[in-house]
Amino acid sequence: MLTRTLGRYLSWPLDRLAALLAPTGIPPNVITWSALILNLWAGILFAAGRFAAGGGMMILAGLCDLLDGPVARRQNRVSKFGGFLDSILDRYADLILFLGLVVYYANVNRFLYVVLAGAAMAGAVMVSYAKARAESLVPAADVGFWDRPERLALMILGALVNRMPIVLWILAIGPNLTVIHRILQTWKQTEGSLRPAGGTEDSAARATQAGSLAKVGHEAPEVRPILTRSAGRGG
Repeated sequence: MLTRTLGRYLSWPLDRLAALLAPTGIPPNVITWSALILNLWAGILFAAGRFAAGGGMMILAGLCDLLDGPVARRQNRVSKFGGFLDSILDRYADLILFLGLVVYYANVNRFLYVVLAGAAMAGAVMVSYAKARAESLVPAADVGFWDRPERLALMILGALVNRMPIVLWILAIGPNLTVIHRILQTWKQTEGSLRPAGGTEDSAARATQAGSLAKVGHEAPEVRPILTRSAGRGG
């Protein structure tokens, strides 16, 4: 996945940048909020049709996204709330970027691309939600390709080379296919966990039959004396 690739190649330069920023005392949450503000600026540029400038702003926002974690670790400020805030602001950033594209294509009367931007927006949100919701039920649901780094990398590339229509077609389809993949993966894991270990109807029938025989065996000592007394009375 792109996340692991980026982590492998960018870990050293990011660590160096974090080493420079950490002594300044800048709170990691400020860096997280800075990423949102830069993405807001990128969304405004998209709405104005300035795709290349918006792509450049997305690069700066992505840098902030990658830096807040290393800075927090160097300052010993890692917290559960920090991770929660980062996830929430990432979702808002995704919505802002696609909203900028919706505004632009609505202004130039390209209804098809408005629809595609809306579908891409839904996919971007649902990919993350499907994973979070699934992992409350099963150990892991990290399947599919279109996580956030892959989506942002494609958007940046499309913006810089002015090929956003192609990007919208891909992002309207790919992430939603990933959502379906995660739904199926979760269904397999949850449905499989509900099946009994030896789980066939024949096993259940044998267990019921065995229970019935055991019940008759317990009642037999009471039934025999009654039959014997009936025979003695000539019944």
